[in-house]
Amino acid sequence: MRKITIPIDDETIRSLKAGDAVLLSGVMMTGRDAVHKWMIDTFIRKTREPQGDDLEVYEAIKKILNGGVLYHCGPVVAGIDTVDYKFVAAGPTTSIREEPYEAEVIKHFNIKGVMGKGGMGPKTLQACQEALAVYFHAVGGAASLIAQSVQKVLGVYKLDFGVPEAMWVIEVKDFPAIVTMDSHGNSLHETVEEISEKQFKALLGV
Repeated sequence: MRKITIPIDDETIRSLKAGDAVLLSGVMMTGRDAVHKWMIDTFIRKTREPQGDDLEVYEAIKKILNGGVLYHCGPVVAGIDTVDYKFVAAGPTTSIREEPYEAEVIKHFNIKGVMGKGGMGPKTLQACQEALAVYFHAVGGAASLIAQSVQKVLGVYKLDFGVPEAMWVIEVKDFPAIVTMDSHGNSLHETVEEISEKQFKALLGV
């Protein structure tokens, strides 16, 4: 297992290859459907005007995401009423839902790692090559175990989106993941899909 510190520099990203197992340490941020749509509509494609605390939040998350990791995760969080936040479960969300947005988000915020489960599509893979980034696959079904790597909840933005959809800023130590899409155009997800299709056709005698 290779230990990687966040923020991640370009040299490290170039050195990572699909199939590499890593342990991530540093500060990362969660973001799912509502967050991606908010980013795209308000600050990238600019189809809506900033409202409320949008500009303040944008300036804050720019610093976190620059060289950082965006984790597709809808956590279970204790201490909502007391503001003494603690992650109870932190399993990955299926990433492909963010495929329409992710390439633009990676480039706009200079994100170096996107993490979730199930992989992403060709637009994101191309962005990983152009902007130097990787996709980290987190283990599904191990939400409680993964939560143990969350050392501290540093803050939360857009809690009005709901607990699972808010932007949680977390400090992690030795967060386990596997690089499944790298900056050289390699995708284990594409490889598995191709092999599976060949085997399926063979079973059907096609």
